[in-house]
Amino acid sequence: MSGPTASDGPPPVAVERGTTTTPDGPLRVRFCPAPSGWLHVGSVRAALYNHLVARRSGGTFVFRIEDTDAERATAASTRGMTEALAWMGLDWDEGPELAADGTITDRGDHGPYLQSRRGALYAAVARRLIDAGALYPDHRTPAELEAWRAGQRAGDGDGPPVVKRRTFAHTEDELARLVDEGRPASWRLATPEEGTLTVHDLVRGPVTFDWAHVSDPVLVRSDGSATYPLANTVDDVAMGIGLVCRGEDLLSVTPRQVLLADLLVADGRIDAALAEVGLPPREDGWDVPRAFAHLPMVVGMDRKKLSKRHGSVAIEEFRRRGFLPETLRNALVLLGWSHPSGEERLDDAAMTAAFALEDVGRSAAAFDEEKLTAFNGERIRAMDPDELARRLLPHLDGTEGDVAVVAAPPTDEQFAVVRGLVPLVQERMQRLDEVEAYAAPFLLDEITYDPAAVTKALATEQGRRVLAAVPDALADVAWDEEALEGALRGLAEELGIGFGKLAQPVRVAVTGTTVSPPLFGTLALLGRERVLRRLADAAGRAG
Repeated sequence: MSGPTASDGPPPVAVERGTTTTPDGPLRVRFCPAPSGWLHVGSVRAALYNHLVARRSGGTFVFRIEDTDAERATAASTRGMTEALAWMGLDWDEGPELAADGTITDRGDHGPYLQSRRGALYAAVARRLIDAGALYPDHRTPAELEAWRAGQRAGDGDGPPVVKRRTFAHTEDELARLVDEGRPASWRLATPEEGTLTVHDLVRGPVTFDWAHVSDPVLVRSDGSATYPLANTVDDVAMGIGLVCRGEDLLSVTPRQVLLADLLVADGRIDAALAEVGLPPREDGWDVPRAFAHLPMVVGMDRKKLSKRHGSVAIEEFRRRGFLPETLRNALVLLGWSHPSGEERLDDAAMTAAFALEDVGRSAAAFDEEKLTAFNGERIRAMDPDELARRLLPHLDGTEGDVAVVAAPPTDEQFAVVRGLVPLVQERMQRLDEVEAYAAPFLLDEITYDPAAVTKALATEQGRRVLAAVPDALADVAWDEEALEGALRGLAEELGIGFGKLAQPVRVAVTGTTVSPPLFGTLALLGRERVLRRLADAAGRAG
C-alpha cells in the first residue's frame, strides 16, 4: 500500500484514507482498553458497537489488553475488565481467557492478547523502522522538552510547539556528545512536513489533518519500551483489524497511526518482525485498517463529561447494584444511535440486525440513569420467575454486595425459598439488589429487629394487644394467603381497629422491620411454625 512516509521526501499534497460506508464482508474489529481502573460506560459502549459490527458482518471481535504503561496497568484491573466484559455478554472470539485461579491464557490464533507479552515484537518493528530512517533519536529530558514548548508558546521560536525532525533533531556534534554522556534517548516517528491527510470517518465524515500541525510522536521510550502509538498500530496490523471504532478523543492520533501502518506493511517489515519473534503470521488478504469510526463522548444529563458526580459510571458498579446486562446493552446502544423503527426496547437480535456505524450521530450522547432504571424494572417484571430467582442469587450469596443469606451454590431448600419470594417482590423491583432488603427473614432462622420499629410498632399498648391476639387467630387456620388474610382481617374487626394498625405489628414481629413484601404472602412463605415462634419472641420484646 502506498502512502506518505517519513523518509521518502515530501508526501503528495493530499492523501485520503478510510471509507464512507462500512466495508462489505466479515470484519475484524477490536476493543482494547488500558487496564488502569474500571470499565467506564463510554468504553463499554465502544465495545458494544464493535461487537455488533462483528456479529452483523459475520466477522471477528478481538479483545486486547493494552498494558504497556507499567506505571498504571494492574493485574487486578485486567482481571476486572475481563470479568466485566464477560458479564456484559460481549463474548469475544479472540482475546484473554481468565482461568478460575486468576491466570490468563489466550483464546485465538493471533495472540498474545496482552501487550505486556508482545514486547519482543515491538522491539523488532522499532529496529526495522530505525534502520529505514523512519525514527530519529530524542535525547532531551521532559524538562527540556517542556521548556522548549513554553518558549514556542511565548513566541521565542519560529512557530507553535509542534515537534518535527527539523526543529528537534540533534546536530552530529550534539548527538555524539549526548551518546558519550550516556544520556538515554527516546525514538520519534518522523511525520511529513507538509501536505494533508483526509480520513473518511464513518461517524464524523471527512476529517482533514495538516501534517505541518502534527507533532512527531514518541514510539519507543528511553527505557526501550513501546508507547501506545507503536504498540496499538503494530497490533492492529498484525491482527488484521479492518475497522477501528473508538472514542473521539483518539481522533487526533489517527494520522500518525495511518502513517505508521503504511510503514509497517512497506517492504514486509511487520511480516519479518512477526517471523523473527515467532508470533503467528498475518493471514492472506490482511491489510492495514481501512475504515474508521470515532464515537461521540458520553455525557451526563447536564451535558457535562460523565463522571462519578453523575452516579455510577463503572460497569462493575452497575453489576453490583443489580442492573441486568441485557438492560445495559439496550441502553448503551442508544447512546448515539437509534433503531430505524424508533423502538427503544430492543433485544440483541434487533440491535444486531439494524446497527450501522454510519447511523451514529456526531453529538455527545447523554446517559440517563433514570431511564436505565426504568428499562431494568420493565425487564425484571417481564422475566420468567425461575430465571429471576437464579439472577437474584448473586445478591444473596455474597457474590454481589454484602448480604450472604444463602450458600454458593444454594441448597435446594434455599433456592425454593428464593423462588417463593419472587412473586412477592417481582412487581416492585427496579434492580436486583433490592431483594437484599427483603430476603433475610425468609432465609435465616434468627432475625435482627430494628429498634426503632420495635419501639413504634411493638412496645405500645396496641402493639402488645395485637401480639397477644394474633397467635390464637392463626392457630388453626389453613396456611395460605387467602385463609391468612381472612383470619387477620376478621381479627382487626374483632379488636375494633383498622387493619393497618394490626398489620404493622405483625410485620415487624415476623420480619424485624417495617418494610417487607405483602404481608399475607410473607406469612405464607415463612410458614406456620416460624411465624408463631417469631410472634412469641416479639411479644417478649414488647414487654
